[in-house]
Amino acid sequence: MTGASTKPAKSGNAMEGKRAGFSDPAVEAVFSACPGPIKTRLLALRRLIFDTAKTTEGVGRLEETLKWGQPSYLTPETGSGSTIRIDRIGSTADQYAVYFHCQTDLVATFRELYAGELSFGGNRSIVLNVKDKIPEAALRHCVALALTYHLNKRKTARGK
Repeated sequence: MTGASTKPAKSGNAMEGKRAGFSDPAVEAVFSACPGPIKTRLLALRRLIFDTAKTTEGVGRLEETLKWGQPSYLTPETGSGSTIRIDRIGSTADQYAVYFHCQTDLVATFRELYAGELSFGGNRSIVLNVKDKIPEAALRHCVALALTYHLNKRKTARGK
């Protein structure tokens, strides 16, 4: 599942760049309702997801919507990826997560690749803390793998 085509190209620091406004007012409302530190980190993840999609071959345009009340990122144009969701964890003030479809092997793959660098919530999420620096390189790679999940599965199926 890991190959050169799944690693995103370097394009500067996603944490510094600004992303254009929200196209869905409901998504914007979810971000606006978050407390300051969590909101800042979730917006940084949002930029990282969009930047990674833009620099990862085969992904195409992302759609931002709400699924289960959480900001969600889909690849409707190409069908290349599995949905990514981001949100704070419950009502905690210091934890947030990047969620992936639990019936994929994505989190198991991330755990193999980044066991010492990332924390995980079962088979469905990467758990982050607002007090810690965002592990940008690892997250970019994980997001790229999720955004190309179906594309890579199709390539693997054709190769058999």
